[in-house]
Amino acid sequence: MTTLRRKSSIRWASPAALLGTLVLTAAGAPAAERGADGKFEKRVSSHFALYQDVDIDQSGGLRGSRRFEQQLLDELERAYQQLDRFLGLRPPRRIDVVVYDPGVFDASFGGRFRFQAAGFYHGVIRVRGDTQLTVQLGRVLHHELVHAAFDAAAPSLVLPAWVNEGVAEWFEARTLSKRRLSSGELGYLVQARQRGALLPLSTLSAPTFAGLPGHSAGLAYLQSYGMVEYLARRHGDRALREFCEAVVRSRDIERSLRRTYRMGVLDLEAGFLADLG
Repeated sequence: MTTLRRKSSIRWASPAALLGTLVLTAAGAPAAERGADGKFEKRVSSHFALYQDVDIDQSGGLRGSRRFEQQLLDELERAYQQLDRFLGLRPPRRIDVVVYDPGVFDASFGGRFRFQAAGFYHGVIRVRGDTQLTVQLGRVLHHELVHAAFDAAAPSLVLPAWVNEGVAEWFEARTLSKRRLSSGELGYLVQARQRGALLPLSTLSAPTFAGLPGHSAGLAYLQSYGMVEYLARRHGDRALREFCEAVVRSRDIERSLRRTYRMGVLDLEAGFLADLG
């Protein structure tokens, strides 16, 4: 399953600059695994195998690099526990996570995206590295973990992008105790609604947002997040967990929505739009 995603450095003061840093899904097969010097170091935890570009040692120092690796694994394991709590997902296999030297990541994968990428999932979680665990990097890991978890639970299931990306955006925010759209996010959606600029459900239901131009891609991710946030706000976190479990069991979005929320996709869209005014 290919997953494309936005990362959230959005500058709301300027609607023309809707997209800051983007984390997108890769299309096609992953590039060959090569670090700055062709080597990766591996560390394993209960649910993850972490491969770190050896060149990061040169910037963080060997001891700092080890501390960084442990921070990443600890963060991933915490996120793994939250996956079950919030989404009812518990990947049965160990998940591979590759952390690249920033220059190597940009050189290897930058040509795949229209935007600056910070991470993506395509069978393996790949992220643009650092020498310490930042809030930004933690959010990337949490987001991509949702894609990996859905893929592990239902490998042949192609989710509509509004579900795949919307749930990942919601989980990324929820694990930071953010329960609602920010005032900036809500304001942007309201303005887009008033201008008639929101994207149609057919666009949001595509398997990926990869083909969308920058501004539209950012809006697609935000609309998807908004639809999932609407479900959680109106019906609670527990119902969203039940919905995700139903999707994995039935592999049918419409059936899962009706079973959990007594509404279909069109009803959800209508309720979300009405909520924006």
